[in-house]
Amino acid sequence: MMLGGYAFEALGFGYQNIKRKVNTPWVEISVGQTLNPQQWTGPTSDEVTIQGVLFPEEFGGQSQLDGIIAASMAGTEMMLVSGDAMEGIIRGMFTVQSVEEDQSFHDAKGAPRRNAYVISLKRNRTETAAGAAGLVDSASSLLSKLFR
Repeated sequence: MMLGGYAFEALGFGYQNIKRKVNTPWVEISVGQTLNPQQWTGPTSDEVTIQGVLFPEEFGGQSQLDGIIAASMAGTEMMLVSGDAMEGIIRGMFTVQSVEEDQSFHDAKGAPRRNAYVISLKRNRTETAAGAAGLVDSASSLLSKLFR
């Protein structure tokens, strides 16, 4: 899986859990003497939460997490891609809503030996068919370079 230019790996910057929440609300229309009918108002959000644990001293990965934090502080939206070069799935453009770190087991210099993190993402927009085709081409090119 990749978020922007940051690849999640088996060792180093790995993840343990991914959660997804898609909101597609319905509103009730008040009527008399019967159950209120509902009207679908369309999707309002697509949220993804990525959870993982880093062991920076043994396996690295802290620089990738720091890069995602820097991109979020700069207001950069990033493409989320899952799968591999043969079966890559483009999830769309996401913004980082928050990054939580839980650093523990600090060494004598104060550097954490364990860093549990949670990255909360929100899909920014739905791409048009033409825009999605360009997005697929860009992602396919990126995936083929990364997974050669």
